[in-house]
Amino acid sequence: MTYPPARYKGDSGDISATYRPDGHAPELTYRTGNTVHYLATGTTTNGQFGLYRWEMGPAPSGPDPHFHRSISESFYILTGTVRIYDGTRWIDCTPGDFVHVPEGGVHAFRNESGQPATMLLHFAPGAPREGYFEGLVGLAGKTDEEKAAFFLEHDTFWL
Repeated sequence: MTYPPARYKGDSGDISATYRPDGHAPELTYRTGNTVHYLATGTTTNGQFGLYRWEMGPAPSGPDPHFHRSISESFYILTGTVRIYDGTRWIDCTPGDFVHVPEGGVHAFRNESGQPATMLLHFAPGAPREGYFEGLVGLAGKTDEEKAAFFLEHDTFWL
């Protein structure tokens, strides 16, 4: 494997780093109290990846088994215990544990520990997951057809 072709063609480098302090408010808070921090979106990374900090409260939460056709998803546990489904079994992941799911890989995650948990979610390439996260809030009043269209639009295929 070699490095990909150069995307930056300049000779002196750009001043283009971004900084987000730890105390920054989350971009999204669900009714459950779970929050999502948009650390780096596909828009801000020129489509290379998306990185989100997912903070879960003690109440059980998380999606059922599913897969994505166009994006990979990775999980890095920061605090607490997050159960991650790898397609065959549920794994209790704790701080420092990492799980990578390639495109098409069946996966799910849940916090069933009764304690708060925090993890980083990484998507590659940088699909617009913000629209998915924000759209989940309004699904309760949608028809089955509208829900199916929403999930198809956001590359989420439930098992």
